[in-house]
Parts: sequence; structure tokens; C-alpha cells
Amino acid sequence: MTGDAVTELPDADGLVEPEAIGGPDHPMRRVTREVAFEAGWSSGRAAKVAELFDSMAPEWKAPNVDGVKAAPVVDAIERGGIDPVGRWIELGSGTGAGSQVLVEHLDGGDLDLVTLDLSAQMLANAPALAPKVRADASRLPFPDDAADVVLAINMLLFPGEVDRILAPGGALLWVNTLGDRTPIHLPPADVLDALPGSWRALTARAGSGFWAVVRRADDA
Repeated sequence: MTGDAVTELPDADGLVEPEAIGGPDHPMRRVTREVAFEAGWSSGRAAKVAELFDSMAPEWKAPNVDGVKAAPVVDAIERGGIDPVGRWIELGSGTGAGSQVLVEHLDGGDLDLVTLDLSAQMLANAPALAPKVRADASRLPFPDDAADVVLAINMLLFPGEVDRILAPGGALLWVNTLGDRTPIHLPPADVLDALPGSWRALTARAGSGFWAVVRRADDA
């Protein structure tokens, strides 16, 4: 059933073989699946994840975003049917790679974006391109229907909260920049299975990864 709800577009031009960083045995892969399917999140796990990403923040800070890693977001905006002037909330925004791509590709002027991360150091090392919120994505500090687009790049999926804050007609833009070698990875079919209710996805490979634009099945 879920397989029929995933529509694959042709690959974007210029695919690149992903780096051999992650894989099925990466420890974050197990965490990703537990969080998405088994409510495998706790204050203790949140503290450990925050500490891990705090430690990596300085080396992740970069003045420019690699075009290969940016390609899935750019391709999704061009072919995924996303409204670029909607209300965007980026979860797990890190050191700001996603917001840099959005500002550059959408010209920034009318971009309505809020970025959120669990790691204080990731946010501290991100450019001031959009409002920054430090919070746990399992309890998002946003009202119901707050976002037209929820952006998640290499991010854990908290299905109930994504469903809650996504407005009717809105879309989850799910990106794994290294495809199935991304440490925090879920394929589009698993994203649909994890979300409550019935959903559909449009997906394609671009750069070294893939994107999926995920919408409720009953949205026009």
C-alpha cells in the first residue's frame, strides 16, 4: 500500500556517489528507526544527542554550502511542487546549511523561515539568516498548523509533531544528503509508514542524496 503512495521522479542531472559515512550498521540508524516507530525518545537520549552535536558544531560550521549537498533541497523546490513563499520551519537546522540554501535559492527577501535545533552550539555556529529556536523536536514550541513546509535535512523524524504543526495542504520536505548512507536515514516509504494517517510522497535523487515531498493523501 505504501509503495503505491511513493512516486519516483527521474534522477536530477549530475548525481554523485555518496561518501561512505553511514550505512545500516551506523548507531544513529537504530536511533532513527526507534524514534520514528517506537517512541524511542527520552530526556536521557535527548541529552546525549545534544552533547554529541554540540561537540561537532565547530567543525560543521562553513561559510558556503557544498553544491552537491545542496542539490536535493534545490531540486525539491524546483520539481516537488512546494510553495516557496509559505511558512517554513526547519527541524534539526544545525549550523545553517539548509537556511543558506533557501536564502540563496529563494532570494531570501520573502522567505518566512524559523530554524530549530536541540544543540545550542549548532545554533551558535549558524549564520543569522532566520530566527533560531533551541528546542526538543519531540515537543515543538509551535501551535497546530504553524507550517506550510516542514524541512528536515538528515534529521530524526518525530511523526506526531510533524503532523501536528503541518498546516492543511502543507508538505514535509525530507532530505537525506547521502541517500541510504546518511547516518540518520529513513527512505520515503518508511517516512509515510511512520506518520499518522495516510500520506503520499514525491521523491527523486539529486546530488549525492535524495529528497521526498510528503503530503497528506487527502490534500488536493
